[in-house]
Amino acid sequence: MSVRGRERRWAGLVPAGYSLALALLVLGPLLGPGYLLLRDAVSTPRSYLTDSALGLGDAAPRAVPQDALIATLSPFIDGGLIVKVILLAALWLAGWGAATLARDLLRVSTAPQLVAATLAIWNPYVAERLLQGHWSLLTGYAALPWIALLATRLRAAAVVPAAVGAAIDAARPAGPPIVVPGAPAVTECTDADSRTRPRSATSGAARICGLSSRRCVTWAALGGWLAAAGLTPTGSLLAGCMAFLLVGRRNLTGAVGLWIVAAAPWLAATALAGTGAEPSDPAGVAAFAARAEPWLGTLGSLAGLGGIWNSTAVPDSRTTFFALIGTVLLLGLVATGVHAVIGRRPLSAGITARISQSGDGGSHTGTFGSGAEVSIGEYSSEAAGLRTCRVLIAIAVAAVVLPALGATGWGLSAGEFLVTKVPGAGLLRDTQKFVALAMPGFALCAAAGCRAVSERISAGRADTSDPIAEDSAMAHGAITEDSAVTRDRNAGARIGGVAAVFIVLMLVALPDLAWGVGGALRPVQYPGGWERVAGMVEAPGDVAVLPGGMFRKFRYSGSAPVLDPAPRLLPRDVLQTGELPVQGATVSGEGVRAHTVEQLLLRGGSARELADLGVGWVLVEHRTPGPLGESKTTLSELNSVYSDADLQLYRVPGSIADHDASASSRRIAGAAHLLWATLLCGGILSAAAHMVSLSGIPQRIRRESRPR
Repeated sequence: MSVRGRERRWAGLVPAGYSLALALLVLGPLLGPGYLLLRDAVSTPRSYLTDSALGLGDAAPRAVPQDALIATLSPFIDGGLIVKVILLAALWLAGWGAATLARDLLRVSTAPQLVAATLAIWNPYVAERLLQGHWSLLTGYAALPWIALLATRLRAAAVVPAAVGAAIDAARPAGPPIVVPGAPAVTECTDADSRTRPRSATSGAARICGLSSRRCVTWAALGGWLAAAGLTPTGSLLAGCMAFLLVGRRNLTGAVGLWIVAAAPWLAATALAGTGAEPSDPAGVAAFAARAEPWLGTLGSLAGLGGIWNSTAVPDSRTTFFALIGTVLLLGLVATGVHAVIGRRPLSAGITARISQSGDGGSHTGTFGSGAEVSIGEYSSEAAGLRTCRVLIAIAVAAVVLPALGATGWGLSAGEFLVTKVPGAGLLRDTQKFVALAMPGFALCAAAGCRAVSERISAGRADTSDPIAEDSAMAHGAITEDSAVTRDRNAGARIGGVAAVFIVLMLVALPDLAWGVGGALRPVQYPGGWERVAGMVEAPGDVAVLPGGMFRKFRYSGSAPVLDPAPRLLPRDVLQTGELPVQGATVSGEGVRAHTVEQLLLRGGSARELADLGVGWVLVEHRTPGPLGESKTTLSELNSVYSDADLQLYRVPGSIADHDASASSRRIAGAAHLLWATLLCGGILSAAAHMVSLSGIPQRIRRESRPR
């Protein structure tokens, strides 16, 4: 390999290394010893494959298959480490994917790719979802650019543009039919055919076989990314939207099939338990609607990739006038490249009706008005890429505008109607989550804008140069290969300088994302009592907790409220009401039995009533605020089996009613998780191979001047 070739190969790895460094800068303090415990994020040393982990509990399966994955792996690998690795990988792959998307669709150099990577990692959406504790949602966010790439490749391989088809029909030469690289196989690769077919035709058939094999790998990689995104139901919806809109009609059935397999765990849990399909509290629509940030309004907040419903889960810089400055900077960088992304002309604008065929029977090119040659396979790839760019811009606009409309009066009314009348529509109530779909389009525009600004600077300098002197130098051969290399280096330096400015502006727009979002992301250590309690809790019976409510404020968890870690620390199901305190109000949950048990404890009901409701244990968590009511009356009838400064565990005497999920339900849910895991593992291998190919040397469209 030449020196220049090695340089290009190493340049292909630069965005990956840069994205990893940026992800480390964001997560820095969290990567120390301890566990993530912040708002909705709960990581524990060990978790268990309970009914709730499989989505078969009383609450909606919002953390399926996330909880089952960690429960399966945590006996062998510390659960806190698993969460940190997944979160770090998500941010890393989000940046790397955005860079690769820009390189593959826009054919930009390394510097603009780094701009795209920075935008994907360093934005308010990432900051706010980290602070809210939605670490697993970020796996779906990270999958979006990779899914866009894979869908584009599948579309390019399945569809030959009409312009090329017309040119082929108009100028088809005599002899064997033209084979289009990347199109669906039109010939079978059998031994009998290879013996009777001419050598050139055999070579073309071999290429078709190879292309078919690569399509299989691409499909497997797409399945893997859909499964990775499907770590949560919302991530699965994000990935499905991206795939369905980009993959093309001919591939849509296959994409839907893969998505169903990737979503099988939570779809099966919803069907078996029924909780996710029940109507939701309409109060949740307004409570979880997108929120206007200072000086921006709802639309401006969403356009800046912010606007989460929880005003306390935002970086400090987004609570002041600086939110406007940061949003203007971000949108200004994106705006510089919008025209460059959507205004590109397809190659068909210059195609003529001339088709040439090389001697091996597998390479076919179209001659363009400029005299350049582009292979039909490359043409198809280019056309699919152009379509993807435009669709991604449309998706970005919709991802901003629709949640903004959902926060208006009539939008809230429509949302309330949906969650009360349409089963499972409660999954859509946190509309700001879907702003993630804007990221790939924004990243493309930022990268294209970087290149466009650099080209304008170059054009401005060219206007001030002496064109007569340059023409004279070219006529006398004064411009040598060395001077051409020098020009290339100068152009590279210019675009590198522009990229550096773009990156600095994005970092300045959100300065407190660095180092754990201003130090908010930090590991915690659980008291030893949790491990001792977990060793005592056993069948029969589920666990009820006091104080009432699902959120806690422990002395070791910081000032922000955190989701009760008991459901993930204990080997039996912990009853959860699903009620969420939002902005001074309470949004009702789906846990009917849990709500009944909680009210029974707060009014001082009997131990017999607890046993009839399937409660075998009561855990009191000290040093955290919350209602206790008349629970002392109930606790006096129970057997205390453990007590320390933080926890007290009681055993409910007598016969405990069985409220466990049936064996058949667990088998079906387990099979759905196994399908998902198979798709994930197979996809990881295929995606790894695909990512290496996507991040290698850019494949350039060959353009050669033909002598007249």
